Amino acid sequence: MSSNQTAQTAAVPVGGGAPDARQLRAILIAVSVALMAVIASVSGLNVAQTHMAVEWGASQTTVLWIINIYTLALAALLLPLGAIGDRLGRKPMLITGLIIFGAAGVVAGLAPSAAVMIGARVAAGVSAAMIMPITLAVITSTFPEEERGKAIGVWTGVAGGGGILGMFLSAFLVDVADWRWLFALPVALAVVALATTWKSVPNSRARSTHSFDTIGALMSAVAVIGLIFVLQEGPERGWADPVSLISLGVGVVAAIAFVVWELHRRDASLLDVRLFRERGLAGGSVTLLVVFGVQAGIAVVLFPFFQAVLGWSGLLSTAAMMPMAVMMMTASGLAPMMAAKIGARSTMTVGVALSTLGLALMALFVSVDGGYLSILAGILVMGIGMGLSMTPSTEAITSSLPRAKQGVASALNDVTRELGTALGVAMLGALVANGYRSAIDDKLGGIPHKAANTAREGIANAVEVAPSTGSRAQGLIHTAQQSFVDGWQQAMWAGVAVMGVLLVHVALRGPKGSGPAVTDEAEATETVAVR
Repeated sequence: MSSNQTAQTAAVPVGGGAPDARQLRAILIAVSVALMAVIASVSGLNVAQTHMAVEWGASQTTVLWIINIYTLALAALLLPLGAIGDRLGRKPMLITGLIIFGAAGVVAGLAPSAAVMIGARVAAGVSAAMIMPITLAVITSTFPEEERGKAIGVWTGVAGGGGILGMFLSAFLVDVADWRWLFALPVALAVVALATTWKSVPNSRARSTHSFDTIGALMSAVAVIGLIFVLQEGPERGWADPVSLISLGVGVVAAIAFVVWELHRRDASLLDVRLFRERGLAGGSVTLLVVFGVQAGIAVVLFPFFQAVLGWSGLLSTAAMMPMAVMMMTASGLAPMMAAKIGARSTMTVGVALSTLGLALMALFVSVDGGYLSILAGILVMGIGMGLSMTPSTEAITSSLPRAKQGVASALNDVTRELGTALGVAMLGALVANGYRSAIDDKLGGIPHKAANTAREGIANAVEVAPSTGSRAQGLIHTAQQSFVDGWQQAMWAGVAVMGVLLVHVALRGPKGSGPAVTDEAEATETVAVR
């Protein structure tokens, strides 16, 4: 089955006619700022874990729930809310989401307890699921074909590098002010995005002859919750823990049931899974899953390296990630021009190859004594590679679904990113932890039994317990640092292997090109001019 049927016109602004260059810039600014608010809230609270635990006397489990519940709610509701936005109107959905998101941020910033904070984070996650898919859907349904690739490049650059930028600004606020000021940034971004959206973004919505796929929406939410939950909780609880196994079972069963139900619904489905037979949707989704997984896994490894091995502060550690974010955002903007010259598949192939090379450079040259310079070349090359691969992958996904379902297409793109992120953190994090323990086990001779057991738990634990070992303290710290680097190298080589497989897949089965989003004959998009 192909979705490439009748072409669909772009949304028009008030006053008639296609959007001019000035309005297109305003639309792009609005959706980019809205996206930045959502992305910054994903990683920002990581730098305030200790502050929340101390202020509320909260356990580590509670603190992790405060952080993870946002991502869980966001990922679970992306597909249903993206589809609802297509039907009810993308502009009102975006405006409603921004209002709720901003209000949730204010409540979180003033939260008197962990329970209130969790409630605010749930509301923020739900509203983020209203915002995130619509930002990309507005681009694909509004921008003309010749401008769409560049706009998607900007969107993917913000999506890829925005998390690192948001974490840096969050760490800066924690250092110079108070951890509660972390929420000032997303709230301010939401206010700016709301004002710009209200003024500049035209509305568009789908007019469908089919009823909303409620069962498909519920099953997709259950599947995503189950899979994301086990990836978040598995490393903490243990993969064989009953809760982890039940969550995995529920997620897998719900995912299979979702596919079967969507095949039954066919053209009336929430997501036409038959389209995965096409190279664009399948290749773009697999590429984003792996690339974002590796990126998230790298972040898990880099921060302990900066802080425990190099002894840097949280702010300096986050700043050290900025070169990769800058390269990623720059390459994302250049990718559409490169794709126009050599094709989407070739651009994705070059991007994945560079990402693989970046991982290999880090694995080859990382060392305790080499410090930051030993990994700088690797993170720069990897940033360029990820930027080149993300933009054509995103465009391949959105171009594979009809114009009337661009909210669903955008949500699928986002769900793939979230699943990849959770998978990468869990897998690469586990590889580093296991590699560290294997490397340090034989090097703890002469260390008191209790201190040795603590040191085996992780490099941060080893640094914390080292003073209690007296004259062996410095030796224990150096041993832990070297063991962490050994674990790092094992994880990076595993990442190289995974990226190598992806490289072959993209080179042979990647999308042949990126076309404009289109509409099915049975389903049309009604453009509504609204300010």
